[in-house]
Amino acid sequence: MQNQESAIVFDEERASTYDKRAAKLAPLRDTLHLLTRLILSDLPTDARILCVGVGTGLELIYLAQEFPQWQFTAVEPASAMLDICRQKVEEYGMASRCTWHEGYLDSLPASAPFDAATCLLVSHFFIQQEERRQFFNQIASRLRPQGYLVSADLASDMSAPAYQELCKMWTRMLRYAEYPDADIEKFLAAHGREAAVLPPHEVASIIASSDFDPPVLFLQTLFMHAWYTQRTSSVGNTP
Repeated sequence: MQNQESAIVFDEERASTYDKRAAKLAPLRDTLHLLTRLILSDLPTDARILCVGVGTGLELIYLAQEFPQWQFTAVEPASAMLDICRQKVEEYGMASRCTWHEGYLDSLPASAPFDAATCLLVSHFFIQQEERRQFFNQIASRLRPQGYLVSADLASDMSAPAYQELCKMWTRMLRYAEYPDADIEKFLAAHGREAAVLPPHEVASIIASSDFDPPVLFLQTLFMHAWYTQRTSSVGNTP
């Protein structure tokens, strides 16, 4: 599968300010991380975790601190983001527990199946639903049967009146986080064009059609929705 480029290019400048800009929204991030920890808490003590689109590594570092024997494979196509992730992990003394892959899932070397995967704010960059389905199929193919997936994406029914109200609150949130107005306008203009903002039930349907059980919606913060699911026990589609 040929992965499409992200709508936002995470060059060195943007990568270096990514965490700083998101710092004021840390309570939202921390809630997602805590719930992810609870969802994955029944995994083996030596579990292997695949972090797809790991970015600067915030969820990896959190989970590595909570579960000190877990091993992680970090997949990220943006070299500037991956460099920051690697630097942070080294500062925390966790480098020996991590494997790095600059690129996409389709070029990740084969390995033993993973116990779980995280995929946070990644799949909405696949505009075509079939590409998005294949992306989730690729994740499923890397997991053991009943392996977990925690996925978070932007989702909303853009034709519903509530969408415009959420846009107002989303704008307030980003202004509170000190994002420039020009960036906020670009983010909202990207909905439906560069980011596939679909109704939540459609996102859940795409995941369920990709070798996963019907996903459970466990968190919503404005546009961001998060689901967890497990790979189906039977052998299904391959990417």
